[in-house]
Parts: sequence; structure tokens; C-alpha cells
Amino acid sequence: MVATPRPMTLPVESGHSPGLIPIPGESRIVIRHIGWHVYKCLSEAIGEGRHVRLAYDGKALEIMVTSYLHEHFKQLLNKVLAAVMLALGIDHLDGGETTWDTEESERGLQADLSYYFDREKICVAREALARQSQNPADSPSPDLAVEIDISRPKVDRPSIYARRSVSEVWRFTGVTLVIEQLQGDGSYAVVQASRFIPVPPAEIVRWLRAEDATLRIAWGRRLQAWAAALRPQV
Repeated sequence: MVATPRPMTLPVESGHSPGLIPIPGESRIVIRHIGWHVYKCLSEAIGEGRHVRLAYDGKALEIMVTSYLHEHFKQLLNKVLAAVMLALGIDHLDGGETTWDTEESERGLQADLSYYFDREKICVAREALARQSQNPADSPSPDLAVEIDISRPKVDRPSIYARRSVSEVWRFTGVTLVIEQLQGDGSYAVVQASRFIPVPPAEIVRWLRAEDATLRIAWGRRLQAWAAALRPQV
């Protein structure tokens, strides 16, 4: 079944208005009752770094084609997090859009953004990069995964992240940012604050929606000044 994209209007803060731009959300196609081998063949054929995301929950395959709005928010969110982590001196390693799948779990997907914060994971991932490893087994699961969900997911994505023991997942809907943390029973629960990024979700959303990012250099300068003000005063 195909989810019909719905036009969206990207609002901006008064005084910084570039106009209201209607942009559609993502398109999602679901193929049910397929096996791991079919998913793996498609995943390898499509590869990474494209505007196509696959998610396989063990029963159904979701194929999502991202929109301009999706990519717009992804790029902005990555810049916001980078500015915060630099300002606060948070050691990390970007996992980007890595495909997280294993034959043992028979599940897999690509996050829009992913990050390592655990020191041991960072060391393992850096060693894999140094070897230029192409083997997914050499890369540990990320500590934080970010999903841009302008449209509603059609497969059980939380179960995929749970199988990979991803401790925190952020979901940005284009309007709100929800932070979920992995619980002992394998489910995710909504929390008010991230254990990795000490910034309220509402503040991050402000930089994605209320601040005019059409003039990217001016936006970036305001972002850097805001992030610098987050540093504890000595």
C-alpha cells in the first residue's frame, strides 16, 4: 500500500519570513510477507546516501522516498546537534545514514542520522574506519538514532532499533521532536530530556522551524552564538 504525500506548509518566525512554501511529505510503500533475503538484496542494490530508505521489521519492508522537506530538516538538525556538541565539548562520532542490519536479527533500516557517545563504541567505530571496513558487523549499534518522520511509518521501526539495542531514538515529525529511550523490556518510552544532548527538545525545534534558515550563513551565525551561550559560566 502507498501512503499519499500530504502537502505541508513550512511556517517561519515573524520578521524572518521567506514566504510560505508548500512541500509534500515522504512517500512510503510497504511490501508485506517477504523474507530477509529479499530485503538484503534490495538494500545492497540501493546502497546508502540516496533519497531512498529501507526498513525491514522481519515481516514487512517499507520503502520510503524522502522529500525536499525531509532532507531540509535532516540537514538543519545535524547542524544544530553539531553546534551543541562542539560548544559543550561532547565527544562523539557520526554514524550518518549507516544501514543497521544483521542476519541474526533479520531486521534492518537506515536512520536519518546516528551518533556514538559511548567511549568503547567510539573506539571500535574509529578502528573500523581506519581499516576502511565495509563489513556492517565491524560497526557497533549507535547510541542515538534520529528519524525524520513527516509521514507516518508503516512498519515496526521501534522493534528494529530495539533489536540493535539503540538506547535513544529521536523522532521529528516536522512539528514536534519526541525523545524515546529504550526500556528493560525492549520497548521505548517517551522522556522529557536526552541523556546525550542536554538541550530541551523545544529549543532544538525552534532552530528547525521558527528560525529562518533560507539565509544559511546568517542562520549558522545565530546558531553558533546560541550554542556558545550554552557553555557553563566559569
